[in-house]
Amino acid sequence: MNRLTSIDLFAGAGGLALGLHRSGFDHLALVEFNRHACATLRLNAEAGVVAPPWPVFETDVRDFDYAREVGANEIDLLAAGAPCQPFSLGGRHRGDEDGRNMFPHVFDAVRTLRPRAILLENVRGLKRQSFRPYFEYILLQVELPYLPPREDEAWWAHKERLLAERRRWPLLNQDETYDVHERLLNSADFGVPQRRERVIVVAFRRDLGVAWEYPAGGSSEDRLLYEQFVTGEYWARHDLSPRPVPDKLVGRIARLAQCPPVGRPWRTLRDALLGLPEPIAGRPANGVTFHVGIPGARIYKGHTGNQLDTPAKTIKAGDHGNPGGEHILVRDDGSIRYLTVRECARIQAYPDEYLFAGSRTEAMRQIGNAVPVMLGERVSIGIWRALAKADLSSLTERALLVGD
Repeated sequence: MNRLTSIDLFAGAGGLALGLHRSGFDHLALVEFNRHACATLRLNAEAGVVAPPWPVFETDVRDFDYAREVGANEIDLLAAGAPCQPFSLGGRHRGDEDGRNMFPHVFDAVRTLRPRAILLENVRGLKRQSFRPYFEYILLQVELPYLPPREDEAWWAHKERLLAERRRWPLLNQDETYDVHERLLNSADFGVPQRRERVIVVAFRRDLGVAWEYPAGGSSEDRLLYEQFVTGEYWARHDLSPRPVPDKLVGRIARLAQCPPVGRPWRTLRDALLGLPEPIAGRPANGVTFHVGIPGARIYKGHTGNQLDTPAKTIKAGDHGNPGGEHILVRDDGSIRYLTVRECARIQAYPDEYLFAGSRTEAMRQIGNAVPVMLGERVSIGIWRALAKADLSSLTERALLVGD
């Protein structure tokens, strides 16, 4: 495989970085401000979990010197999961007014590096109606990064200038503008045992002539229900007796029986935890890191916990490591317990050998803020293939010109 180059901003605990690495990208820099997340990235390099070791820069993205640290090399992919709190239901919903809004600094990086491709990830809240005008502004800046905002220029005024500039596209240099695509993806559709919807923005420099299509997920809830309540093979895989069809699903199951869905089933929480021993409070499990039982599980009003036979709810960062009922597992007998750090890592599709630095609270925060590894991998494989195809087309054109 021809390895391509990448830079990952706001790298966190390396969920996206690991997905990118698996899909054929070699990191020139992982930039992250949080010291615990940086320690996690280094810890996995020291343990040989990631090889070669990733170049980790523990610094604020605003202070990162691209010219000094990366040089004049052409960057194939710039990836960035800018802090999502300004646009998240779990944040203060201040969007562009929030001091944690780091999108402007992502665009500074694009202007400096002019990467061949861009991958941005953020929470679904970015597409909420109240944030839609600003989201459109974000996409315009990706399209026309060479036109930065003026000093003290309001974002909506800059947006109007960008819209006017866009009308001049036929006159613009192709290597200064980007074709931009955005889509809301559900991680469960990509084999992640978790319902986690994320806005994924992918852009390619126009001079490359890339025709981009988002990868198909291939996994579905319909196929899961079919294997649970039509064929029963799901229960057989887990050595369990078949369960009755819930009343609310009777009609749907009847339709699925008549027209079997293709593809793979959603992975459930039970699937994700297969092979892990039942955790014991305060006692590490033999042979499994970060798998220590946590006492004091409670169900809070408005939170019902995670059922075993569906994908988990969205894993969240939380202020104390176990937010609300999102990290609660409901056993078959109806009793409850907290999910362990390792279980949450599996739900985010981290491999079992992946390590986390810091306290349990810090580890949970890192995991909750991460991009599911498998989602990042599937999207970045598509980007790698698109860039490789563009390179092949360029070589073919050159060969034809030489032949002429």
